[in-house]
Amino acid sequence: MTANFFQARGPSKKKTGKEKESIINPSLQPWVEKYRPETIDDVSSQEHIVSVLQKTLSSTNLPHMLFYGPPGTGKTSTILALARQLFGPDNFRTRVLELNASDERGISIVREKVKNFARQTPRAETVASDGKKYPCPPYKIIILDEADSMTQDAQAALRRIMENYARITRFCLVCNYVTRIIEPLASRCSKFRFKPLDSSSARQRLGNIAAAEQVPVNQAVISTLISTSSGDLRRAITYLQSAARLSGATEPPTPIFPQDIQEIAGVFAQTVGVDVPPTQSGDEDIDMADVTPLTVKADLRGFDLIRETVKLLIREGYSASQILIQLHDIIVEHPTLTGRQKSACALTMAEADKALCDGADDELWILEVALRVHKVSHPE
Repeated sequence: MTANFFQARGPSKKKTGKEKESIINPSLQPWVEKYRPETIDDVSSQEHIVSVLQKTLSSTNLPHMLFYGPPGTGKTSTILALARQLFGPDNFRTRVLELNASDERGISIVREKVKNFARQTPRAETVASDGKKYPCPPYKIIILDEADSMTQDAQAALRRIMENYARITRFCLVCNYVTRIIEPLASRCSKFRFKPLDSSSARQRLGNIAAAEQVPVNQAVISTLISTSSGDLRRAITYLQSAARLSGATEPPTPIFPQDIQEIAGVFAQTVGVDVPPTQSGDEDIDMADVTPLTVKADLRGFDLIRETVKLLIREGYSASQILIQLHDIIVEHPTLTGRQKSACALTMAEADKALCDGADDELWILEVALRVHKVSHPE
């Protein structure tokens, strides 16, 4: 989503006409960049943050800021849009430094790149080439994306720089996990929490993009985009662009179906709210065979049925982590399983997740989880 991380968005060499055309040609851009909000008013589903920043924009008295929240909720887009509205397209290049701490996150980067940029006196305001007037306050902005990836030493060094150069430089820390930012650093910033996009806002934005790109999609496809992206609008837009490319690869273009989105997202189709007759004990059957679209032999039962289903899932290329995520969601939302049964299933999946992270075999652990879930949901 961002430029080359820990690289300043500063003045660059003059491009030739051909190079410039290739850079600004919208048809060559990823849609997540092409439809990135230009102003903070375009940011979706973050009304409280937008209202606060609008007041800040009018006063141009910007504090140090800390943006945190799930991926794809508009954190980086918001600060970039705010910076453009403050400085304009021409001054933006000299007043804004955008770095990404997930690439280079050590203390040397803070001491060199960050400190060198922070200590420079802002250059004189230039007349905007588009004829508009921008506030252009007398300070610069340093955007530290993925700041939660910075080492403890780097964060400790940063707090002194924030104090020394606060008169001419403002910092905006962008992260997913605010608990990984040391408290002395977080206390120097105004915190803004970004929420996952609600379905209506995501639906509207995806519909607008599909209409602008002349991609015929129905509401079922958009609903699938939203459900598979889990509130991450960036991921949903990427899925939509991938589906559009696959659809346009044939002549005439083929329609886009929800199954295409599921295939792109790497999720397997599942029955939402499995409708299976309850067992005698009142518990519902939720073994792995109920949540997969794959067909297995009808004469298989019990262990053989579960083993065959897991084998087919793995052979189809579905990742073990994706299977665990979808199975977890089904169990948590299941209407008839008791809290104790759900807890037992959750512990099993936690154990499997740890084993998979340590390099265990995918198929064996998915089979283990499926058998334990089947045992929990079918008490003797």
